[in-house]
Amino acid sequence: MLNHPFTPTAKYLLLCLLLLSLGWEKAACTLGDGRKIWQQPKPDSIIKDRSFLHDTFPSGFLWGSGTSALQTEGAWDQEGKGPSIWDHFTHSNISDKLAPETAHVASDSYPHWDKDVEALEYLGVRSYYFSLSWPRLFPDGNAKSRPNKAAVEHYSRLIERLLEKRVEPIVTLYHWDLPQVLQEHYGGWKNESIVELFEDYAAFCFDTFGSRVRYWLTLHNPYLVAVQGYGTGVHAPGEKGGPAGFLTVAHNLIRAHAKAWHTYNTHFRPAQNGKVSIVLGSHWVEPQRGRATVTNIELCQQSMEASLGWFANPIFGDGDYPVSLKTKYGGLLPTFSPEEKLWVKTTADFFALSFGPNNLRLDRGLIQYGQTVTPDLRRILGWIKLAYGDPKVLVTEGGWFSEASVGKEDTVAIYLMKKFINQVLQAIRFDGVQVFGYSAWSLVDGFEWNYGYTVRRGLFYINFNEPNRTRTPKTSAQYYRRVVSDNGFPSDETSSRITGRFPCDFHWGIADSTIQVQFYPFSPQFTDPHLYSWNVTGDGLLRRVPGVKMQTRRAQCTDYLAIRGHLRLFESTGASHYRFALNWSLILPQGDLSNVNTEALRYYRCVLYELKRLNLEAVVILYHPTHRSPHLGLPGPLQASGGWLNYSTVEAFQEYAALCYQQLGSWVPYWITVNEPNRLIDIYSSWKEKHQAAHNLLLAHAKAWRLYEREHSARQGALVSLALHADWVEPANPFLDSHTAAAQRFLLFELGRFLDPLLGTRYKEKHSNVDYPEEMKAYLEERAGVMGLPGSPLPTFTEAEMKELRGTLSFIALNHFTTRLVAPYLHTPDNFQRKQPPDHGCLILSDPTWPSSSLGQALVPRGLRKMLNWVSQRYGGALPIIVTASGVDDQAPVEDKLRQHFLKSYLQEALKARQLDRVNLQGFYVWKLQDRHAPQFGLFTSTHHQSKAKASIAIYREIITHGGFPEDRTTQTCRSSELHVRCSVCAWMFRHKAMLVFAGLIIITALTLAALVVFVIITKRNQTRGRGRRVKRWRKREGVAVCLCPPVKC
Repeated sequence: MLNHPFTPTAKYLLLCLLLLSLGWEKAACTLGDGRKIWQQPKPDSIIKDRSFLHDTFPSGFLWGSGTSALQTEGAWDQEGKGPSIWDHFTHSNISDKLAPETAHVASDSYPHWDKDVEALEYLGVRSYYFSLSWPRLFPDGNAKSRPNKAAVEHYSRLIERLLEKRVEPIVTLYHWDLPQVLQEHYGGWKNESIVELFEDYAAFCFDTFGSRVRYWLTLHNPYLVAVQGYGTGVHAPGEKGGPAGFLTVAHNLIRAHAKAWHTYNTHFRPAQNGKVSIVLGSHWVEPQRGRATVTNIELCQQSMEASLGWFANPIFGDGDYPVSLKTKYGGLLPTFSPEEKLWVKTTADFFALSFGPNNLRLDRGLIQYGQTVTPDLRRILGWIKLAYGDPKVLVTEGGWFSEASVGKEDTVAIYLMKKFINQVLQAIRFDGVQVFGYSAWSLVDGFEWNYGYTVRRGLFYINFNEPNRTRTPKTSAQYYRRVVSDNGFPSDETSSRITGRFPCDFHWGIADSTIQVQFYPFSPQFTDPHLYSWNVTGDGLLRRVPGVKMQTRRAQCTDYLAIRGHLRLFESTGASHYRFALNWSLILPQGDLSNVNTEALRYYRCVLYELKRLNLEAVVILYHPTHRSPHLGLPGPLQASGGWLNYSTVEAFQEYAALCYQQLGSWVPYWITVNEPNRLIDIYSSWKEKHQAAHNLLLAHAKAWRLYEREHSARQGALVSLALHADWVEPANPFLDSHTAAAQRFLLFELGRFLDPLLGTRYKEKHSNVDYPEEMKAYLEERAGVMGLPGSPLPTFTEAEMKELRGTLSFIALNHFTTRLVAPYLHTPDNFQRKQPPDHGCLILSDPTWPSSSLGQALVPRGLRKMLNWVSQRYGGALPIIVTASGVDDQAPVEDKLRQHFLKSYLQEALKARQLDRVNLQGFYVWKLQDRHAPQFGLFTSTHHQSKAKASIAIYREIITHGGFPEDRTTQTCRSSELHVRCSVCAWMFRHKAMLVFAGLIIITALTLAALVVFVIITKRNQTRGRGRRVKRWRKREGVAVCLCPPVKC
């Protein structure tokens, strides 16, 4: 066999100097920059396409899957194979942490290798990552002896078949199965003699198979070999040598790799032109609580150096161990001479990365340094680029595990695979990392080391109790097959942006919960009866005058400055509709009309009056349940008597609704009887109570609706509905019919339970009786039988109740916030005894690739459009649909980027639903106006934080101004412009009513004075003329005769 000295030759030294002079130094100068990744701002998941990238991988991307010999081959003592350290380890029961199984048969891939190739064909991958078994090829571990012919033929057949199928073989020389004889004779990897033996073994493999193999990997995850095998004893050979043991082993593993690389580089590369590397595994860490201080960054860097850098720094870096390891271990850490550093350095043609659970659950003391471990494959790829000069990277092991009980329906594994692969895509597209391949681990279920068969990592399921070990694709295999076929995650049409406007009468709203009543006006000047003197002694103070009391007047609406301040915030948003709730327990503390809080009603009238004055419309909720209240928002006596489990609460609600209609109805154009009854019933523990509460809530709504129709609709003309929590759900596993059925069932329990009895469905005859969904009734009947219950817990409606219920919605009100994944709950008597499952029989999950808020709310805009379509298709498009609440929590005090993204993306989907799908959508209300305390859902900060406007208000106002998303971004103008002019004039007159009245009084007074002046003038003139006429008449009656003729002479 070939033999090479450990120290580099003069020829090699000259080669190193030549590489440096030709520019290797330029690449190397960027080494050690890994700390920059924590110094840079973490990628913002809110930015478009950053949380999940819809794009494809580069052309020619090397998709693959992989296995290791010991985990899958079986045939542990057949056809000349010698025992490995793992065979001995599992037989001797050295470790108390070891599962009791062995790898004697495992997946039985040695005789069924062709089935593995068929599995690769099913996936459509272009590469297969597998390992050669050293003890199968050389039972005595010595590659200078005669090889096992059967083993050589086996691997040759496998490689030939792979090439026939155009699948690239990626071959690992050593994946933890050291021949047991080498452990016994030399002490395994602790002895540097193994380095020479490994070189001989590598040279044989290169010579025998190298003409057909382009990618070689010397060792798989040497960190685990050293630490788990020789430090903690969790892996074979099970030695607990501590740092002294695993540091020596690691040193020998690095030297063995370097020897194998130099052997290939010198003797086989010219003819075979292949590439050689080593698979390094790692975890990933982020600074504690996201605080990227200098200290935390340094601790993160040390954590990475303690695992990945331990091996990567000598090979891809400067040829030596990281300084942090030297500081930590001191004299225990072996050293490289200057010549050895040059000899080890750059002994890899690409960077091969293993990223999976084995690395992320390593010993906390060894790697974490108090930081946060997280499975972020994009970040570790970025760190590799910064730390080691932008090498080409092959992800040779990417994946997670499932419990053995999961079987073929490995739903969670799908989403972890989706997350990891998309992180690789983002690293390529956003960070410029040169990743050229990805291998999903593993191809088939196998022996999982110290976990035995208790966990599964295969894409193909194997029943280990079945002799023939049939390979059955799991749902994760179906998903990976689709990703490979699509070469990633291509964009779909639904993610494209559209332009257009909502109609002029669209509700641009803001939703709040129960509005806070403040009984005392801001100014006490009209409520304090005392008389005060000011500045009597020159001190500028007010002093009460004793013994004197004045008459006071009742506070007016204008005295409640809190109302005006609150609505002034609302008006500044540009919204036109304000949804808020009344407090039932405040208005009727006893639950009946024996004690009516008239002051509370008066305060609500003031709110409604001020809204009217501002030309804004109110949407008023009669009953807004709250989980924080001990009475669920009900008057105490009603809750004490059974609450919604007692029919008397239905009658009490009708009485309460009648009072509100009478006292407030003149100012309310939209009523909502109950907000989210489908969330209220969740507080009831038993199925029977939950269904009874829902039943009574429906009846209460119907009675309130009928009452308004009979006594108030003709005069007040408002519309009445109830509001349902309406999050969209999708099958957690799209490849399983049971998950699809679970998603539909969930929607029926959430929405159909309340809407079917009120509206029926478009598929039923118009005059047929309304009732709960048939699918829901059938499911509850079936499950009751399975659980051994006497019957369905679902109540039934009488004929009279059905008649009263039918049609009692004026519009459909939906509160939509997010999208969830659902999977069927496994119903067994044992599960039932441990915990009562939800009545809909669904488990709620979430996709980890969805961007989410600090409270865990996923942002999935398409879910709104799908929900609107589901409701429209089931109940027809006659009734308008209004989204009466929608929003997201955002901890940013002012620059709430998450909410800005939410508003733009969700309103885009709302426009698509209306414009493309013809959904009769009439409004969208943002939840909510103002925070109570810390930044959360509010568009404004809390009063404690000066009620500052957040940046999302400008976004919402802009959308309102444009009426949506017009192509020309102009302000929306409606056709009925004259009507709007008249309305605006009327609104101006209404707002300035007091001034107009005062001006009118002045004008009337002026006119009265003018009329009086005119009257006096006319009267005086008439009097003057009258005196002249009277004189003339008097003279005629009383005066002497006058001769008008000339005198006559006698």
